[in-house]
Amino acid sequence: MGGLVHMQEGGCRKAFSRGLTSLIRRKPVDSVHNGSQNRGLVRRLSLVDLVAIGVGSTIGAGVYILVGTVAREHTGPALTVSFLIAGIAAALSAFCYSELACRCPSAGSAYHYSYICVGEGIAWLIGWALILEYTIGGSAVARGISPNLALFFGGEDKLPAFLTRHTISCLGVVVDPCAAILVFIVTGLLCVGIKESTLAQTIVTVVNVCVMVFVIVAGGYLGFKTGWVGYELQSGYFPFGANGMLSGSAIVFFSYIGFDSVTSTAEEVKNPQKDLPLGIGLALAICCILYMLVSVVIVGLVPFYELNADTPISSAFSSYGMKWAVYVITSGAITALCATLMGSILPQPRILMAMARDGLLPSFFSDINKHTHVPVKSTILTGIFAATLAFFMDVSQLAGMVSVGTLLAFTTVAISVLILRYVPPEEVPLISSLQESLDSVRLQFHHDTQEIGTETSGNLVGSYEDDPQPLLDNEETILGYSLIKKELSQDVQNEQKRRKFAAWSITLLCIGVLVFTSAASAEKFWRVPRISLCGLGIALLLCGLIILAYIEQDDARHSFGHSGGFVCPFVPYLPAACILMNTYLLINLGATTWIRVSGWLVVGALVYVFYGRTHSSLVDTDTDTDAANAEEISATPSDDVA
Repeated sequence: MGGLVHMQEGGCRKAFSRGLTSLIRRKPVDSVHNGSQNRGLVRRLSLVDLVAIGVGSTIGAGVYILVGTVAREHTGPALTVSFLIAGIAAALSAFCYSELACRCPSAGSAYHYSYICVGEGIAWLIGWALILEYTIGGSAVARGISPNLALFFGGEDKLPAFLTRHTISCLGVVVDPCAAILVFIVTGLLCVGIKESTLAQTIVTVVNVCVMVFVIVAGGYLGFKTGWVGYELQSGYFPFGANGMLSGSAIVFFSYIGFDSVTSTAEEVKNPQKDLPLGIGLALAICCILYMLVSVVIVGLVPFYELNADTPISSAFSSYGMKWAVYVITSGAITALCATLMGSILPQPRILMAMARDGLLPSFFSDINKHTHVPVKSTILTGIFAATLAFFMDVSQLAGMVSVGTLLAFTTVAISVLILRYVPPEEVPLISSLQESLDSVRLQFHHDTQEIGTETSGNLVGSYEDDPQPLLDNEETILGYSLIKKELSQDVQNEQKRRKFAAWSITLLCIGVLVFTSAASAEKFWRVPRISLCGLGIALLLCGLIILAYIEQDDARHSFGHSGGFVCPFVPYLPAACILMNTYLLINLGATTWIRVSGWLVVGALVYVFYGRTHSSLVDTDTDTDAANAEEISATPSDDVA
């Protein structure tokens, strides 16, 4: 009976160990070298296409509203500085994305990078959160198009009946047929092909940019003509102080979200090593410049406290008698929403496809159409789900959930860069020079010992009687090789210690960031414990950062994935700042948002436990690796072990 209980306890421990191992197992980076043509995707996107996708996905209709709300309540005329600070903060994540996109140019974006660098459990979490982000984000954008159409045509009663919103009184639900129809149209475009859908997105993005240029040029003309009355205020340029300007930066930061959708098309880019970082950088730079110039004009035309919170740009022009400008600005808002809708639906099928390739989702999602070379089944399913949400639900209340997936992805990508630089996955040799030296010494050693054995086997006694020196030379040769191998083995052990030290430093940095941001955000917490936790968090953060800055980065990073592309600068400082900023924003999203997101993550955890964990393509990898290691150890000659 006791033996049975012991066996059951051993089985439980073994099952728990297997479950824990599945969370940290990592996909080999060599899988990114498989050509996209072998997987059904084709490389048809150029740099111009990537910039159009990035700008179109980033610049939404929010900028046409956001400038009024943020300027009135937080920044005043300093809105331009807030956009600049937010743009610099977004650039931190863009740098991290650019390096990983060059090294691992495969579909899946942050999910793919975290699977290679961090582990399967975190990768699943990121992928599942991104599914929520793109679905709700697309539905929310679609719901915002019909009010702008009504404004453009002069009222909702001027729209065709099948496009107007209707209220189902028995359910208390306001349905939006226009939103659902637009989602289906965009889904159809995405199913036709990546090049065709990108062309459509380029057209609407160009129209949107032209409208913003009109706002800048026409508004600038009015400003110089009237003397920029918005800047001639007694309150000065910073009426809400530095705190107001920084809080405004935190709000407008979310207007830069969208450039990461460029990386989801990595397998369809003609020259990913060159075009992906350029596409991300140019898209972000264009958005930042347009945001800043529009804010300069609008807060200069009208005093910030007189800006209309709902229609700040069109109201500013109307105050100067240009009421016709509302049609131009509304056109820009509609095209911006259409481009953002396409940018929201485009990445999700590719993330589903990447997860299905890895076995975490059914293979249904990874099917590629032979004619259009896109994941049609995943795209159609995504469109149906997003259209259903847009038709029945007012998802504006769930908008905060969109930010969770993005900020989690940004944080994980920054951590992945640190892992890549200091503790890259072990599929890559620790140090190539050491590995080559070990291999050459091992081969030469075995070759010489065989020759020595042949020469001495027949003449050992006679040779020793005539002249003992050759035998002594052979012994010295064997001893010399043994000393060299012991020295190289010591170098390998030192490298392994450095990797462990670096791994703990990265962990320490992340824990410090979490403690500091949590304590700093807990304004209702007791003051003394809060200050103490802030100090502890800062100490842990600085300790990890200083250690990472002091120790050398891993030489294996040079051969990790596809080399020769963009390299993130200022490591470890830049990724650490990125982790700190995104974690702070994550914690400050609010308890209601986190409660809603937690429900979705719990569902994802159940899906992973009951399907993804057991169907993962890495299920047999651990067993095969253990067997291979055991075989290699058993096959190692005793001289090597010595």
